[in-house]
Amino acid sequence: MTASIKHAGAELFSLKNNQNKEYIWEGNPDFWGKHSPILFPIVGTLKNNTYTVNGKEYQLPRHGFARDMEFQLIEKTQNSAVFSLESNEETLKKYPFEFELQIIYTIEGHSLSIEYVVINKSESKMSFSIGAHPAIALPENFENYALKFEKEESLKYNLLENDLISNKTEVLKTTNSVVPLNHKLFENDALVFKTLESNSLTILENSKPYIEVDFEDFPSLGIWTKDKAPFICIEPWFGYSDTATNSGNLFEKEGVLVLEVDQTFHSQFSIKIL
Repeated sequence: MTASIKHAGAELFSLKNNQNKEYIWEGNPDFWGKHSPILFPIVGTLKNNTYTVNGKEYQLPRHGFARDMEFQLIEKTQNSAVFSLESNEETLKKYPFEFELQIIYTIEGHSLSIEYVVINKSESKMSFSIGAHPAIALPENFENYALKFEKEESLKYNLLENDLISNKTEVLKTTNSVVPLNHKLFENDALVFKTLESNSLTILENSKPYIEVDFEDFPSLGIWTKDKAPFICIEPWFGYSDTATNSGNLFEKEGVLVLEVDQTFHSQFSIKIL
């Protein structure tokens, strides 16, 4: 198996098996021009694209800035690569914390693990969210695919309104933990699961296992695609969009992480070819 990663955004853009079959979305801009962006230092959308720290107002676009920045390759082996992004003058204008973000890709057998490391280099506590957004290519008819969750559970998700999390919830209907895919599921944008009992899910192709995404370290999950697009995004998250009633204070934002000075955060997920 081979993985290809861009320096731009430390973005995974190819994952192939030993028969050269591609499993990551090609990034056709007619649908969506990305492959697997890193979401940092926020996940989703801020109310009015604005937040405050110590009473000072800052602005960040949807999903933050890491996906649009150049990472440095700081280590590479035959089966792994470590990319690093450090705070600078540009980031400090949008996000008033000094940090280092490392993305560590490691191939083990038929699985690619993706580890996130966040180091707080500020002289104060640091608040952030982080998330993944891998788009899995679905080469057959979209409705030939289904999602099988690890556990039998009530799959309650929050609806989005104007890109923000609403109080409205719905439950995804399952049969033996399986959800057949169709584009109508995503008419109202992503399905946002604040919490799940399942730590993994399997994408089925014609009822057969195709890809497994393991997200044990992550409390929340987004699932998303574009209308008529031949991919599905399985997105492990820490944090999600603001609610309409959010105060704007980044430290009070629902789902955020807070790091003490010099503290380091680790989490990882994996994509396994079945």
